[in-house]
Amino acid sequence: MAMHTRGYVPDLTLCSTAVRARQTLEGIAGHADTGRVLFLDTLYSDDATGYLNSIREHGASRSVLVIGHNPMMEDLAVAVSGDGETEALGALGSGFPTSGLAVIYFDGGLAKAAPGAGRLRAFLTPSGA
Repeated sequence: MAMHTRGYVPDLTLCSTAVRARQTLEGIAGHADTGRVLFLDTLYSDDATGYLNSIREHGASRSVLVIGHNPMMEDLAVAVSGDGETEALGALGSGFPTSGLAVIYFDGGLAKAAPGAGRLRAFLTPSGA
């Protein structure tokens, strides 16, 4: 599992209550630590702004994994990634596939996550992970 191999270990996982999202979580949990898990109904219906608000609400955590839905995941990753690794930004620009993982850092911590404030460190896809 690419998350485990690269040492990406979230303190908290925010997961949609949808069946496919839960299945994704189960697949990840079988290979990597997911930290504490919260299931949120809102991740099924919110837009990218709602996703960002959920991340901010849990900003006391050092790192958060979000298991949600497109187009919200892609919209969120693009909106907050103001800067980043050239290769990762290029890959993200090609779309956000199922089971894609955008690794984004914020200097002020997650509570200060905002559009354009993040740095995309990596973008992993099932075919390229």
